Amino acid sequence: MNYRTLRAPAAEFVGTALFVLVGAGSAVANAAGALGVALANGIGLALVVTIMMPISGGHINPAVSFALWLGKQIDAFTLGRYVVAQLLGAIVGALFIKLLFPASAARMMSLGTPQVSAAIGFWAAVGLEALFTFFLVSVVYGTAVSAQRERVAGFAIGLVVVVCVLGGGVLTGAALNPARAFGPALVSWDWHAQAVYWIGPLLGAAIVAVSAAAAGRY
Repeated sequence: MNYRTLRAPAAEFVGTALFVLVGAGSAVANAAGALGVALANGIGLALVVTIMMPISGGHINPAVSFALWLGKQIDAFTLGRYVVAQLLGAIVGALFIKLLFPASAARMMSLGTPQVSAAIGFWAAVGLEALFTFFLVSVVYGTAVSAQRERVAGFAIGLVVVVCVLGGGVLTGAALNPARAFGPALVSWDWHAQAVYWIGPLLGAAIVAVSAAAAGRY
């Protein structure tokens, strides 16, 4: 396996680690409340996607990679490499939070692991994560998969994360990303409603990919 083959998954690994460090780290710090967490996640993702897009496409999310595989933008081998890199990157990002942040805050917030509110049930939480990921992957298809990707993709993707975190973060954490939920959950060993953050995002991503393919848009 040569350098060029490793370059793209390495970018996904580093990008996801940075995103989890900033996004989950903002939840642990919680210095600016819900708005601060939303902005940290959105701006952090926008910057990471912009940096990594020329190298790997800037997926930084197994749900995005899954949607692009369904839509035949990437092959199964690339999907596998990207998802493994994203999950490993998320674990490393969570380990950095555990190492660098105050132990009491990190433990109390389970290293920023997203949580489902007791106010909603399992399938309602799945539906919210699916809906939010539908919006996210729709923006990915409308920007990163288009010819204008270098200009607007990172900003647009980050903006939709800000909106979703503000709109539903209090209910599900608005992870929109299995890796974002998996890394902190593994390191903190807090598996609360982990299935929500896999079923919802993959379902929302699949709906976008299938709809786009049926419409013949990509």
